[in-house]
Amino acid sequence: MQEPHDDGDLLVILRHGPHGSSWLKEGLDAALVAAAFGRRVSLLFMGEGVTALIADQQVGALGQKGTAATLEMLEMYDIETLLVEAQGLSRLGLSRDDLMLEVECLSPVALARVLSGHRLVLTF
Repeated sequence: MQEPHDDGDLLVILRHGPHGSSWLKEGLDAALVAAAFGRRVSLLFMGEGVTALIADQQVGALGQKGTAATLEMLEMYDIETLLVEAQGLSRLGLSRDDLMLEVECLSPVALARVLSGHRLVLTF
């Protein structure tokens, strides 16, 4: 994981699942734009946002596509720090093996350190 203490770092917190609203897509788009403009971006998936990382997502009830295509582009934009709230993962009955990308699971203490270590934080 990159050290989150550079003023150029941006933490984007994703709290919504891939279906039911546009919040997740908007958060991912903001992260990609920031990275395209040279920001070092970290993504933190919390609560329902963890479901965005589930492999083999299906189309939602309203026809919304999953986020797999966007998530696969993260590496192209040098977004390599993917963080997951460990409690959110276990609360949903998921493990790292259920996710499509390599993530770092954060304990409550590590989560607090990450949040305080970023000057710029966007929440979606």
